[in-house]
Amino acid sequence: MKVLVTGGAGYIGSHTVAALLERGEQVVVYDHLETGHREAVPDSALFVEGDIRDVQKLEQTMKDYEVDAVIHFAAYSLVGESMQNPGKYYENNVYGTKCLLEAMVRQQVKRIVFSSTAAVYGEPVQIPIHEDDPIVPTNAYGETKLTMERMMRWYETAHGIHFISLRYFNAAGAHASGEIGEDHQPETHLIPLVLQTALGQRSHISIFGEDYPTEDGTCIRDYIHVSDLADAHILALDALRSQSRSGIYNLGNGQGFSVKQVIETAREVTGRDIPARMEDRRAGDPAVLVASSEKARNELGWKPSRTDLREVLASAWEWHVHHPQGYASPSLIRKGGESS
Repeated sequence: MKVLVTGGAGYIGSHTVAALLERGEQVVVYDHLETGHREAVPDSALFVEGDIRDVQKLEQTMKDYEVDAVIHFAAYSLVGESMQNPGKYYENNVYGTKCLLEAMVRQQVKRIVFSSTAAVYGEPVQIPIHEDDPIVPTNAYGETKLTMERMMRWYETAHGIHFISLRYFNAAGAHASGEIGEDHQPETHLIPLVLQTALGQRSHISIFGEDYPTEDGTCIRDYIHVSDLADAHILALDALRSQSRSGIYNLGNGQGFSVKQVIETAREVTGRDIPARMEDRRAGDPAVLVASSEKARNELGWKPSRTDLREVLASAWEWHVHHPQGYASPSLIRKGGESS
């Protein structure tokens, strides 16, 4: 039996695929490559290029490869874009998930791990954020992820599909092999933007506000090493296989880091000057976003092992240095794989 990873050519998806393969799982990656990278898919994974909204292709893929579980990453995830074009997010994220669940029903696949987001909470009422805190998304992206979670609950009631949803904020870092890393177009995440500045690809990094009620005045965010996130998805899969029960879990590294901390640590790790420019606050940016992972630690046995900011940045820097143009870097050897 095989695990189907939708969006498995993306950043977190590709790291989860690598982790699954490392422990001997058979993996089928399903991705339309609009934002993912074929080069990020390891050789030993099967690859199917397809749209998440294509029920027939999803169903055929599950049937052909005898899929017994799904890990679902396939979703658009840019907050700003979701506010400008919410229809795009509902069409792909919500309708696409409905298509995936319908294919699972038809092929009697009963387990799905869902890569959700802590954006479902909106403006937090307390820090750290817990799973039973109020759910009030403040952007269309978070709203679609919440809708996807709720849809899974109803499919569980109607069709017995068990799910585990993992909510988290910022993934960071790169795989220890140096073969896969973070490459978004356009790039919106702080750590790769800082490292691109260190490489001279950007003139400066912008800091949006330094008058927040934090120690250094800049926003604090929860950064989790991408390989720790991959481990959490696998533990969730194990829980579904052994216990067949659904659940929702926050993932956090137990502490947050400010924008200035990230930039200063990046200067130390890279040994490069990283010019920073102060800008006005961005509307809707909370001062602190940190999620509690106590429930995931207690029930899934998740113990993030790469929580040091220097380690996170060093792994990301290693990848960026060797792939300065991302997966388009001339030095990158294109990975093969079996396609359908």
